[in-house]
Amino acid sequence: MHRLSEPSILYFGTPVVLITSTNTDDTYNIAPISSIFWLGWRAIIGISTSSKTTENILRTRECVLNLPSINQIDAVNRLALTTGSNPVPSGKLQKGYIHVKNKFSISQLTPMISETVLPPRIKECPVQMEALMESYHGIAKDDEVQVGKIITIELRIKRVYIDELLLLEGCPNKVNPNKWSPVIMSFQQFYGLSNQLSNSKLSTIPEELYRRPDKNR
Repeated sequence: MHRLSEPSILYFGTPVVLITSTNTDDTYNIAPISSIFWLGWRAIIGISTSSKTTENILRTRECVLNLPSINQIDAVNRLALTTGSNPVPSGKLQKGYIHVKNKFSISQLTPMISETVLPPRIKECPVQMEALMESYHGIAKDDEVQVGKIITIELRIKRVYIDELLLLEGCPNKVNPNKWSPVIMSFQQFYGLSNQLSNSKLSTIPEELYRRPDKNR
């Protein structure tokens, strides 16, 4: 039987992403988020306007989306409850966040030079995507309490790097989903993927048919 329910959050399961961006002093910030989805070579992220990452992306119009596997959960946890913003925004202060300047140091992750954007990639993450901001949109414009606090940012992926261990043998442009183990955030807890449940009818469609003009840019 279904019951009326009012959860405080509706995080039924999305991947964790570590976003690298450039600070005003040319150092780099890393922020874990889990409000993201992709359409072709576009990514849409949802993020607080008080975030240092938001400030950096709106200013520089670029970032790197680094996808950790289950092997990087400890690093993600070391970044949790940290912010590059100083002073710490009141909403984050209430949740127990602290200011950390050097996110690479505290996370014990390694920066790698990117090829098309300034922010570095994260060496340990098996998937890395260099991206440019194309637009951003405020949400909850109908609610005077929430308006201006959260935005969505549309990112165009410029370049993708994937650990060769995740690729289908002989197919450099196709990921083997049986080898990819992303970190999934579900109601503030970490999960991995279970084994494949069944074949999907969508898998009969060649992936090339989903390729969009962004790839050729």
